[in-house]
Amino acid sequence: MQSAGLHWPESLPWKTAWLAIYLAACAALFLNPLRELLRLSLTSDTYSPIIFIPLIAITLICMERKAILQKTGGTARFAAAFFSIGVLLYALTRQFGLSIPADGSLALAILGFLFLVWSGFSWVFGSRAFRAGLFPLLFLLLMVPLPASAIDRFIVWLQWGSAEVTSWIFHATGTPVIRNGLFFTLPSVSIEIAKECSGIRSATALLITCLAAGYLLLRLPWTRAVFLFATVPVLILKNGIRITTLTLLAIHVDPGFLDGRLHHQGGVVFFAVGLLMLLPVLWWLQRIERNRFCPQPPGHGRVEVSREVLPERIGN
Repeated sequence: MQSAGLHWPESLPWKTAWLAIYLAACAALFLNPLRELLRLSLTSDTYSPIIFIPLIAITLICMERKAILQKTGGTARFAAAFFSIGVLLYALTRQFGLSIPADGSLALAILGFLFLVWSGFSWVFGSRAFRAGLFPLLFLLLMVPLPASAIDRFIVWLQWGSAEVTSWIFHATGTPVIRNGLFFTLPSVSIEIAKECSGIRSATALLITCLAAGYLLLRLPWTRAVFLFATVPVLILKNGIRITTLTLLAIHVDPGFLDGRLHHQGGVVFFAVGLLMLLPVLWWLQRIERNRFCPQPPGHGRVEVSREVLPERIGN
């Protein structure tokens, strides 16, 4: 008798088809919240990275499909629990949606949708496959829009942090400056680090990128956590570099830099700067992991030659 685990490649297309039908039904049930989430992602810089979260999660699952799908089977307790929570959240948003703030109601609805997605995945492929694909599945939580109050506090933190870095760079470069909170007065220009200058869009994109990169390029939970936490000071530092770069260009080259293309569309450039700043941290963590999993044997790097294998010199 063949083991049941050997049959998963033959039934995989049917399982995938059932999951696709189930997910389509869930999407139809949550059509209005999903449509609102798409509109929010397309019209708001703060929530613009949300549209990429499902694509990244699907890509991660495809990259890890062998490890995930080879572990099909297990109990259905996860599926039943997730389905119950998803239905409960759907009922709450339908019953009390009007009395909940708009962002809170949307967050609850999207969270309910995700619980139903997890339920379908666990039901079709089993609890063992769900545990194997835990990171990509939980990565979908980034689709849940944070309340505006939480976003505002994060933006304020970015503003003041960027102001400190900006002030330090101005003094380090010998640029005359008078600071009053978030306002800076310099020769020929004055700037304010407003909410629009907080770099919230680039910051969220960098956090999401580093979260996925840590999962793919690192192996240990604590090294992944260190890499993610290392992005926090980089968010502030790269935005301070962006502000001072634009300001110094406006002073010494052209005042139009303060309202030009680099200001409005240069986020990708400074996003790349942030990634470059994190590369040494990633290299250091990968080196720690290599030393832990593949420690170098004593004498590694030295060439030891046995006397028996050396030919005798002619003339000795």
